[in-house]
Amino acid sequence: MATADLGRTEERATVMASGWPRHLIALMGLSFAILAIFARDVIDMVTIWWTSSTYSHCLFIPLLIGWLVHQRMGGLRLLAPTAWTAGLLWLAAGALLWLLGDAAGLAVLRHGGVVIMLQGAVATLLGPAVVRALLFPLFYAFFMVPVGSELEPALQLLTAKIAMLLLGFAGVPAHIDGIFITTPTGYFEVAEACSGAKFLIAMTAYGVLVCNVCFRSWLRRAFFLAGALTTCLLANGIRAFATIYMAHRTTVDAAIGFDHVVYGWFFFAFVMIVIMAAAWPFFDRRPGDQGFDPGRLEMAARQGSPLSVVAGLALVTVLAVPAWSRVSQVRSDTALMPPDLPSVPGWSPTAERPTVPWQPSFAGADHLVQGRYADAKGHIVDFAIVTYARQSEGRELIGFGQGAANAEEGWVWSSPAWSPPDGRGEIITAAGPVSRHVISFYRVGNTSVTGRAMDVKRDTMKARLLMQDQRAMAILVSAVDRGDGSADDALKAFLADLGNLEDLADAALRTR
Repeated sequence: MATADLGRTEERATVMASGWPRHLIALMGLSFAILAIFARDVIDMVTIWWTSSTYSHCLFIPLLIGWLVHQRMGGLRLLAPTAWTAGLLWLAAGALLWLLGDAAGLAVLRHGGVVIMLQGAVATLLGPAVVRALLFPLFYAFFMVPVGSELEPALQLLTAKIAMLLLGFAGVPAHIDGIFITTPTGYFEVAEACSGAKFLIAMTAYGVLVCNVCFRSWLRRAFFLAGALTTCLLANGIRAFATIYMAHRTTVDAAIGFDHVVYGWFFFAFVMIVIMAAAWPFFDRRPGDQGFDPGRLEMAARQGSPLSVVAGLALVTVLAVPAWSRVSQVRSDTALMPPDLPSVPGWSPTAERPTVPWQPSFAGADHLVQGRYADAKGHIVDFAIVTYARQSEGRELIGFGQGAANAEEGWVWSSPAWSPPDGRGEIITAAGPVSRHVISFYRVGNTSVTGRAMDVKRDTMKARLLMQDQRAMAILVSAVDRGDGSADDALKAFLADLGNLEDLADAALRTR
């Protein structure tokens, strides 16, 4: 009886294997088409993996996915691939996400769209049974998307607060101002590289892999991942404290050398060892356990759709979105006139130069004009207008390196600050230290002025998708922050006299 069952199993495996070559060839063809059509985004992702230490772990994700698939090969041979029409919805969802990202100028959405399209290609050309068998490897592909750096400002503040708490316990006198900590030894900045974002992002990818490979219980998986991420955040705060404490006990140079060694070589490895050692006794999945039960997923009797028809529809779906994007770009071509600095009642232009030069950073802007104003009370305000005829990759109101903090001139983000409801307030700091309170206002097309980044992205996305007015502008009002409230007083007085921002935006976005 056992021999007969073995014979039937081998026969079924032979039948299943006979359908794989055609489907794999179709999958490779469609995958190559996706990678070629969206080559710019693929190259962009790989470049980020290679050049950014925050995402260098992503270089291993494709290898890990290959390993996860290899672990399931025995069961996959017992499944029959089928062309699955419903999988086109998965593919279309990725294409739509890419289009939304392209319209809003959000690289993370475009990158995510490419990954989802590749997942959708697997679903469309291999069928639901194979998708269920490969569900975790397909999900794990999301960790190829470089995302998470948006957490850096919040993590900088959290790390600074943890360090301050520990400095208090250690009896080290310190003062905190946003992400800057002052002690009798020196002035320390919790920079982006010290925020712990790179460790948190890498630990998330590693922790999710461990959850799948080492645990069966969802409760244990949740406890492990929460514990791993919490430990990572606390450990980074301890590292920042240790660096400042070392500087207090020795010298700043010695502390910097200590930080580089700990941060670059031992820190993450040590945290991982501690986490794995603590979790080891609770592993409930043995090495080599099957990731799925082929008997429950076997769908050989299911009749799939014609492979050539489904593959053709998939290719049309993939080609549609870049075509729409291109048409939208062509229809938005326009030229803007240089904006004029406004005349503000009670304020006069002044030639007095700031102690530390400041100019906002807006790469690729069509026009950027800037001036200084002073009133009879001695308030001095810097004012800038930035305009774009159309936003695109590297030419946008909201993006990495864009905005009030100009790193090339030594200005870095420090903390949030007061602003009117329709603006965005922040403190930026340069060496000295010198701080500025900056309030930014944005507008896309004929929409309302806003200070919310998500509103700007939404309005940009809508304008490009519906081929509407894509002109965009930013107004920045700034004053030197001396910590005595004078900057807030100057900004409030200037904004009160500036008048209606909507009218100012209309004047700034004049076309030729």
